Amino acid sequence: MLRISKLTDYATVILATLAAGEKRLYTASELAELTRLSPATVSKLLKKLHHAGLVSSGRGSHGGYALAKLPSQINAAAILDALEGPLALTECSTTHSNCSIAGSCHVGHSWQRVNMAIRHALEDVSLSQLAGLDRSPLKSLDLSASRPTVSPLTRMPRPR
Repeated sequence: MLRISKLTDYATVILATLAAGEKRLYTASELAELTRLSPATVSKLLKKLHHAGLVSSGRGSHGGYALAKLPSQINAAAILDALEGPLALTECSTTHSNCSIAGSCHVGHSWQRVNMAIRHALEDVSLSQLAGLDRSPLKSLDLSASRPTVSPLTRMPRPR
């Protein structure tokens, strides 16, 4: 099953709170109260989000956290990358694959296509949409141009 971690889900809640907020800066304790997450969890996630460039922070008595970009400029892929690392469904979908059967594998290319389709879908969903601020319809992916015609009996691509 493909599933994001609770921490990634919580980070998205924090980002959505920042996106929807009327205040420019929020302290970690204010965010913990607003999101009903533990202060320790909020602080941990804010550090990761800051390191990834998704939130900015200010120090001092008037300091706090805010989005580093507009909510429409942050997408679901960037959030996942910040918390979970780059999306890779299979070993051969990673940038530096260490698969021992890559030379003889006939399914790796297909898994890479699936991985890219999911990546593109995540890139097309903005924080504005995740936070419910933008209700415009989500884009649908058209994979028909890159999809080979496959015979159900042989599972081999048919010539075009």
